[in-house]
Amino acid sequence: MQFHYQQFTLTTSAPIEFIDITDRIRDSFAAHPVRQGQLTLHCPHTTAYVALNEREAMLQQDMLDYLSGLVPRGQGYRHDRNPLDGRENAHAHLIGLFMNASETIPIQDGQLLLGQWQAVFFVELDGPRERRHLNLQIAGV
Repeated sequence: MQFHYQQFTLTTSAPIEFIDITDRIRDSFAAHPVRQGQLTLHCPHTTAYVALNEREAMLQQDMLDYLSGLVPRGQGYRHDRNPLDGRENAHAHLIGLFMNASETIPIQDGQLLLGQWQAVFFVELDGPRERRHLNLQIAGV
């Protein structure tokens, strides 16, 4: 079995943002291909996540609007009264309850098994941030 690990660094530019990282993931897989296995993405942050969804501009805007309205900023959340890092970001942590810190993509016959419309997104919920990380691990034969 082979293992490959890579860490991506991203810069985000908006309070809530979907960054399409599909090409970066495909490029990493192409550099370290396996025939059978899995590719796992893990986001080590508590206010940023990874998601598989459709890449379409109007849908991206719908998703941003939905997340912004789901848990609005500045609603008197207890965490915002004394935030650990000085950021009033309780809303981002609460939205994160509905998101995934990791995603696994199967690999079959040397191909990533993403659906026809699936793209891989890094989802920022507490931006902008100068430095965010995403861990990638490929495991297989």
